[in-house]
Amino acid sequence: MCVTAVESRPAGVLGTSPGHRPFGTRVMAFVALTKPRIIELLLITTVPVMFLAQQGVPPLWLVLATCVGGYLSAGGANALNMYIDRDIDALMDRTAQRPLVTGMVSPRECLVFGITLGVVSTLFFGLLINWLSAALSLGALLFYVVVYTMLLKRRTAQNIVWGGIAGCLPVLIGWSAVRNEVSWAAIILFLVIFFWTPPHYWPLSMKVADDYARVGVPMLPVVAGNKVVARQIVLYSWVMVAVSLLLTPLGYTGWFYTSVALVAGGWWLWEAHALHARAKAGVTGAKLKEMRLFHWSITYVSLLFVAVAVDPFLR
Repeated sequence: MCVTAVESRPAGVLGTSPGHRPFGTRVMAFVALTKPRIIELLLITTVPVMFLAQQGVPPLWLVLATCVGGYLSAGGANALNMYIDRDIDALMDRTAQRPLVTGMVSPRECLVFGITLGVVSTLFFGLLINWLSAALSLGALLFYVVVYTMLLKRRTAQNIVWGGIAGCLPVLIGWSAVRNEVSWAAIILFLVIFFWTPPHYWPLSMKVADDYARVGVPMLPVVAGNKVVARQIVLYSWVMVAVSLLLTPLGYTGWFYTSVALVAGGWWLWEAHALHARAKAGVTGAKLKEMRLFHWSITYVSLLFVAVAVDPFLR
């Protein structure tokens, strides 16, 4: 599905001039460009995988270096995403306070900042950890910026499905940082995040569908009804839970991880089916309660990956 470009206000719509940008506020604005809350989720999936790869506690310096490199890489990708999307960010309620929209950071500054973080993070990974992790890190950045933001986001309702691959790569980065290779365990966890991303993000998209519709971004809830979206959420959720259980029969995890995966996955499926039932019944507005699944999705992935980290110590 193709969409037309939106007509937007220029960045800096609030009229912030260089003389009215305090240093501390500017620093926080550059931090905001990296989207720290999103990076928290990425690190939640990176660090536990390092414990699984090590089958114990990996070297502390390696964990810290991987977190720093991952933050720099993801931060660069997020800054470049804001640079490209600054036209629609100025028109959406949920993004109206981003640094480029308020004028706290100029587009040129954002572009230079994002590219610099990308280059530094790649060299950081390569020189301090290994070049496989560096390549995966750079691949995640390019996939998010070029494939998702530039090619998919404004053209297809499948944007978050395939664009979500960028968010799966930190799992491979964590594994490769320890072993300098990628194994089936890492690929399975990659697939868990792949199938987790759409049902994680679609409930939020349902909540802000009007925002996306206004700027011509064809997120699935914009081009399909709630019943269709909820059905897709249920399908992806079942596949996600099934894939999460593959680690144990393949010998990578034991009883603790399996127990957490079953309980957390079962609760997820309960919430997903409940959302589908409400959508099927024609419930709309606040009573749809789509954000319950969104919030639970963050708890689910946190619990699952904590179990990934703890399981090696209980086998």
